[in-house]
Parts: sequence; structure tokens; C-alpha cells
Amino acid sequence: MSNTGRRGRERAATDQDIRRTARALLVEQGPEAVTLRAIARELGITAPALYRYYGSRDDLVEHLRSDVVADLAADLAEDIAQLPDEGALQLFAICKGFRRWALAHTKEFTLVFASPSGDGTSSRLDEPFGRIFLAAAGRVLAMHDLVTPSNDVVPVELRDDLTSFQAELLAVLKESGATFPLEKLDLGVTYLMIQFWARLYGHVTLEVFGNYPIPFSKPDVLFDAMLADLAREIGLTAD
Repeated sequence: MSNTGRRGRERAATDQDIRRTARALLVEQGPEAVTLRAIARELGITAPALYRYYGSRDDLVEHLRSDVVADLAADLAEDIAQLPDEGALQLFAICKGFRRWALAHTKEFTLVFASPSGDGTSSRLDEPFGRIFLAAAGRVLAMHDLVTPSNDVVPVELRDDLTSFQAELLAVLKESGATFPLEKLDLGVTYLMIQFWARLYGHVTLEVFGNYPIPFSKPDVLFDAMLADLAREIGLTAD
């Protein structure tokens, strides 16, 4: 290719082209395949040309992460759009939708939820997925008298971390428009929410990567039973 032709293609490559190509590499080959060199090769341009848009691979991957999280949130919002405005019903629909999405998008799940992230980006509460999950949780807190741990049972060693998390939760719940008595979000409830997410995330991760300790012929039943257990423990039903 002549220098003139190459320059023309580099000018024609847009941010949308780059992110679309990065997403295709992610889906086809996994997170490790998303490199500036690979994207440049797919687009027929030089790798340095990509630096006009992204300063590094990490920069590009962070934007790709944001795209994936936004798509997940859009899928979940569509799932609950036709449901009654009832927190528990929507919360458990979101849990089931998260599992369904993870199993259908294993590479994207790996990038967002199962890749090391030194800056904590994989757990931002104020991202679209965090907001939709917490909005439903906020409605549950507002509409139901939950069976929650008392503050006294929260391990002393965890209280500083949970207090910081509590402040983040309050900020995001307020922004989501959720209205509930602020005193309901004590350390016991905050502790419960962490445990709820850990069990949901742990179950889905085991299933996505095929790491159950024994094979299950009906994994849907196992997942639904786990949700029913979670619901029963806090005084709700998962139906």
C-alpha cells in the first residue's frame, strides 16, 4: 500500500471503528487478544495512529469495559421494563438476567467481572449496572421489613470498610431516585448487601467457568434454589 493510501485509511479510522474492532476481538478471542497492534492490523492502519484516540491499551480496555457494562445495564433494564414497580420482583429478575447475560457473553463477563483491576473499576457502584442493581435494592429496602443482621454481629475488623461502602451506597441510591428511610441502611444492611452480591457473583462465576465441584444436569434449578435461599434468609420470596 502506498503512503498516501495508508494515510487515507488512518484518517478514515474512527473511534467507533476502533471500539467495534476491539469488541469483536474480545468476543472472538478473549481479553488478551485486545491489543493496539491487533486492532491496527484489523483496520489496516499503523498502531501509532491509534494513539490519537487512546493513550494506551489500558485506556482502550477501560472504554471497552464501559461499553460492555452499558450494554449489560440496557439488557437488564429491558428485562424489568414490563414488570410491576416492585423491588423484590425486579431485584431477582435482575439476578436472573445477570446470570443469563454472563453465560451468553462469557468473554465480556471475563473482561468486566473476572479480570484483575488495580483501580477498582470492575466494582464501580455508579456505573449503569451498579445503578440498576442498587435502584432495585433500594426499593426492596423501602418496601419490605427485611430480616437483616444487627450491627453487633458485623465483625469489628470490617466496620471501617463497610462504613465507607455505606457512604457510597447512600450516594448512588439517592442519585437513582430511590426513596427509603436512611436509617434502614445501617451497617447490618450494608453487610448483608455485600454478602448477597458475593453469593450471586460467586455462583455465576463458578458456572461461567465450569468450576462447580460436581457436574449438574440442571444448573437452572441450582441457581433458582440459591436465589430462593437468599430470599428466604432475608424474609422475601424470589418468585
